[in-house]
Amino acid sequence: MTETILRNTGRFVLLALLQILVFNHIEISSYYIPHIYILFILLMPFETPKGLLLVFSFLMGLSIDLFSYTIGLHTAACTLVGFLAPWIQTLITSKQEYEPGIQPGIRGLGFRWFLTYTLILVTFHHLVVYYLDAFSLSGFFVTFFKAVLNILITTAAILALQLLTTRSKRARV
Repeated sequence: MTETILRNTGRFVLLALLQILVFNHIEISSYYIPHIYILFILLMPFETPKGLLLVFSFLMGLSIDLFSYTIGLHTAACTLVGFLAPWIQTLITSKQEYEPGIQPGIRGLGFRWFLTYTLILVTFHHLVVYYLDAFSLSGFFVTFFKAVLNILITTAAILALQLLTTRSKRARV
């Protein structure tokens, strides 16, 4: 229990710092920024109480907003992702795949599961961020196109980070 709390606290701090200090300064075409901090919410254990997941999601979004000067964009999007994550997990995880103590991620449930999970939640996150930022439906298709490109960039970055930090099952004895 203590190990899980420490690991998730460290992940929160590390991903927030990486986003603020590194990824916010990686701009592709001045509008596309990989939002890797969402990985914190994606990797929260299945057993995390829903209320606690919402609080952590809110705090992650708030920390990014405070340092990115985006008033409430990331907070709203992260809170939505934290709200939807448990339902998406049950939607895409069969009873045979789920075992108590298993962690969401490539190592726990495989690449295909994690890719599906990531794409769904990153899509919700980015649509909220981009449409709240535009605050208009007049440029619906332009905003949608920008969101889709950033969804692909963010998903690729999250998958790369997950693959780099996940030890293979063979290495574990």
